[in-house]
Order: sequence, then C-alpha cells, then structure tokens
Amino acid sequence: MYHSSVIEINKSAYQGNMKFIQRLIGKKTKISSVVKGNAYGHGIEYFVPMAQDCGQNHFCVFSAEEAVAVKKAMKNEGTVVIMGMIENPEISWAIKNGVEFYVFDEDRLINAVKIARRLKKRAIIHVEVETGLNRTGFDREQLRKVVKILKENWEHVEFKGLCTHYAGAESISNYLRIKQQLIAFKRLSKYIEESGLKPVIYHTACSAAAVRYPATRMDMARIGIMQYGYWSNMETYISYITKKEGRKNPLKRIISWKSKVMSTKKVKTGEFIGYGTSFLASKDMKIATVPVGYSHGFSRSLSNHGRVLVNGERVSVIGTVSMNSFTIDITDVPHTKPGDEVVMIGDQGDLSISVSSFSEMSNQLNYELLTRLPRRIPRVIV
Repeated sequence: MYHSSVIEINKSAYQGNMKFIQRLIGKKTKISSVVKGNAYGHGIEYFVPMAQDCGQNHFCVFSAEEAVAVKKAMKNEGTVVIMGMIENPEISWAIKNGVEFYVFDEDRLINAVKIARRLKKRAIIHVEVETGLNRTGFDREQLRKVVKILKENWEHVEFKGLCTHYAGAESISNYLRIKQQLIAFKRLSKYIEESGLKPVIYHTACSAAAVRYPATRMDMARIGIMQYGYWSNMETYISYITKKEGRKNPLKRIISWKSKVMSTKKVKTGEFIGYGTSFLASKDMKIATVPVGYSHGFSRSLSNHGRVLVNGERVSVIGTVSMNSFTIDITDVPHTKPGDEVVMIGDQGDLSISVSSFSEMSNQLNYELLTRLPRRIPRVIV
C-alpha cells in the first residue's frame, strides 16, 4: 500500500538454491550467507529472517552498519562477520555483541586488543592475509607482528578465522592469478601454524571460487550471488553446466519486481511520446504509463530499449524513462487496463524478464542492478 511497485522474494527458490550449493561444496564446508549491499538488494530485514527459517545462521556483511541491521533482523541466534569497515566505537559494539570482524591492518588489531581488555571480553577476529588481490590483508612481513600481538594477548582475542579473497575467480583469464593466490594462502597458513597459532577455520571461497576451484572451499565458503539464484557470470555457469548431463540450470532467481499500469491512452501517428523527441509514433498506438522510474532503480538507459511483461506478453519501453514513470507500447495488447500487473523482473505466464537480460539492456552488472534497488520499495516473502 502507498508504493508504486513491490519486490517479491521467493522462499522455496532460496531453499532450493541453498540445498544445491551445499551439495556442490560438500557437507564438510559451512556456508556463510553474504548479505552485504542490503542483501544484494533483496533487503536485509526481509532476507535474514527468511534465511534463518531455512536453517541459515551464519552471515557476512561489509560494514558495522550492516551488522547492526542483521542483528536487528535475526529471529534466532546466529553468527555475523564484518568483512570490511569497522571503526573503534563500532569495535566496542561488536565485541559486546559477539560480532566477529576481519583484521587486515595493525592498528585495527591493536585497538581490538585494547578494547577487549577494557571490556573484559574477547574480540573474535578473522585475520585476512594478502595473497595477490592487493586490496586489504597482511603480507608475510606484517604477519610476524600479528603473530606476536596474538600470542601476547591470547586471553583478549579469539583467532576465529584465517582468510583471503580472490581476484576475479569467475573469469578464466584470472586462472593463473587465482592458482598463485591459493599457493600463497597455503604458505601463509603454514607460516602461522609453524609459529604456534592455528585459527578455528580457514575460509577463502566466494561463489565463483567455490564452483571453479574446489581446493578453495576449505572449512567455510562465503556465498553471495549464488544464493540469490545467479551465477557470478556466464563463464562460471558454463564451466559448471558443461560437466553435467542434463544441462539444466539448478539455480532459481528468488527476486521479482512488479508494478501496475497507472493509465492508458491512444496516440496518433506522427506524435511524440514522453519528454523530448526520442520516440515518434510511426502508427496509431495505444500506450500505458507505469509508475516506476529511474528514482526507483529503473535505469534511464532503458529508454526506448527496455522490455517488461504485461498480460502475458513482452512489450517495449518507449520514450524516455523519467524520474517516476515510464511508458510502454500496448498496441498489441489492447485489452490492457489500469491496475494490470507489470513485471520488470520475474515471470508472467510462460515469459520471463531475468535480471541478466534487464542488466544487459541497462549496461549494468547483475550485482550493480540488484544493489541499486531502493530500500524504500517494500519486499514481500512469497
């Protein structure tokens, strides 16, 4: 109510995806559900309780802000790990609430120790090591200091995990680089173990790495895009499907984005439609206006280019997408009327508009399009 569109999240599709992923990576490897970027646009406050209903109780986020949102959304006890941004006041909150977090620089580790000592509660940390992504993580030389700090402050710190992140595991062009990263991680792991320390778990795999490089799965895999029903890219999907006989995609999209026709009208030959002169009617037409625009995440680049579903037919977006609406050509679906369902992403009848096709039309990545869906659009579990 009061919204011009709604996003539906399919619970059974999510369950199916998670069962497939667990079979793929094996029972010994734990799945951590990556819910950064507002659960890839699906909505943390909606997605997390649904995931817990399906048995998932381990979540990875980017920032302390997201960690707060996950903790607030949780129905049951669970684990939250901050992989990225956390400042000193937030470290205090994390330690008090049992939230785990990455350390990848000396200052964060030292501050974590100080705050844990003051709170008289151990900080639960994951040490990230640099293996070749060259973004965040300790190199071999820096690890000497890390080992020293951990040994001297063992009563204040729980060494929960040793981790790294791969530099584009979805692309075959990065094959050598990923293999070198895996070798580097094993060397650094051995160094830490020989120093007398051992983490509770080792984890390095994202969705793409878990599919393409079995050796990366280890104790836990951080699964993001796949749980939502998408392959990291077409290469990843092809590398999986070519090894299977049925060649049926085992993943199902869990998101649909729907609106309704706001109004319809007839336009005569030779008249322009919408702002400017980007679309000229070459025949008598019937059009419909949909109350969704670029302020809702429906990209302006879909002007005269996008497709949506209405009354079981695929129809074209015509004219310029404006801030709050776009128009569609319903000349061949003349019975369309105000209130009829319009599908921007999802299924209607035998047809489908996938996020992949949607994002290709708007020149965005799956990840980018999903995470840009505004938070104000209501999400509904179906």
